[in-house]
Amino acid sequence: MGLKEDFDKAAEEVKKLKASPSNEDLLELYALFKQATVGDCNTARPGMLDLKGKAKWDSWNGKKGNW
Repeated sequence: MGLKEDFDKAAEEVKKLKASPSNEDLLELYALFKQATVGDCNTARPGMLDLKGKAKWDSWNGKKGNW
């Protein structure tokens, strides 16, 4: 299997975990997925009332320059 196939398989396997990962782990997985599929964060930071969106954005933006 190639790297893309391995990545796609791993992304699908995460959805099937029996135990739910912690919020910190989910944010890390989100950031790594976005960095690998989109690259550096290319959107504006969500507004101050969007706490979940800001947490996801901050996590992804923290990966800027990796890969």
